[in-house]
Amino acid sequence: MSPATAAATKREVSKTTEEWKAQLSAETFHVMFEKGTERPFCGGGSWDEHRKGVYHCAACDALLFNSDAKFDSGTGWPSFKGVAIEGAVDVVRDESHGMVRDEVVCHRCGGHLGHVFNDGPPPTGQRYCMNGVAMKFVPN
Repeated sequence: MSPATAAATKREVSKTTEEWKAQLSAETFHVMFEKGTERPFCGGGSWDEHRKGVYHCAACDALLFNSDAKFDSGTGWPSFKGVAIEGAVDVVRDESHGMVRDEVVCHRCGGHLGHVFNDGPPPTGQRYCMNGVAMKFVPN
């Protein structure tokens, strides 16, 4: 999906700022709806989660990633080779902070999850570098 298309996507879950703030912790709201970044090696411990399970959007509960795609990137953020189901996320061009990156947002609610880079392991070569507070882990 192109950045222009992703930005124009009508979201299945849409709430006011006040509704999101009432539902989410201050840190999760900041990361997801003010495009913040959590400190590395934090994120509620999800960077160091090794159990089998799935990761859902912390805002709208959409399925995002499977633990089978998770790997230790050494960055301090949960990293994945790919998404659980095609279309779970949108990739949007991010030109903030003097850089050009590919931002990853939840397709269902538009919440900021992290960024995707082309320096991951085979077979995809991608590293979905996510903010742990933007996801909920559900063990199998």
